[in-house]
Amino acid sequence: MSTSPESQLAEERIVSARFHRVHRRAGVRLREGQLPPPRAESRRPSHVARMLALAHHVEAAICRRHVQSAADMACHLEFTRARVTQLLDLVLLAPDIQEAVLFLDAVDGVEPLSERGLRAIAHAGPWEVQREKWLALVDSCRIKPCGNSEAGVALEI
Repeated sequence: MSTSPESQLAEERIVSARFHRVHRRAGVRLREGQLPPPRAESRRPSHVARMLALAHHVEAAICRRHVQSAADMACHLEFTRARVTQLLDLVLLAPDIQEAVLFLDAVDGVEPLSERGLRAIAHAGPWEVQREKWLALVDSCRIKPCGNSEAGVALEI
């Protein structure tokens, strides 16, 4: 069986290209070309660190009589009274735990721990009990002790 010259030309015109997947909201698409270089990891203060800082700001505003009460601060911040109470609960944490929380980073949008879990520690009672629960939480999350402080933590990658 012989092949025609036209079919031989068609076989010789094979084109190869490199494709990579691109994830978008609409789904996954293929794009021609080399993979883009990997992005540097994105670090920012964790959500719980920002909420703890806000809690200290709210408490200071109340103590300095800039607002009369937590309810007034809730109106000013456009939060509910319950949310301001939740924020102020974070100030009940032991000082070394607060320091550790303030240094937590979220890496590439992954939060190291939840605010709900941290509030549970704040409601645990005396600081010794809080420290025990904190160490248990540190062991169960993606964080590990480090740094100069006793309860210091860093994100484990």
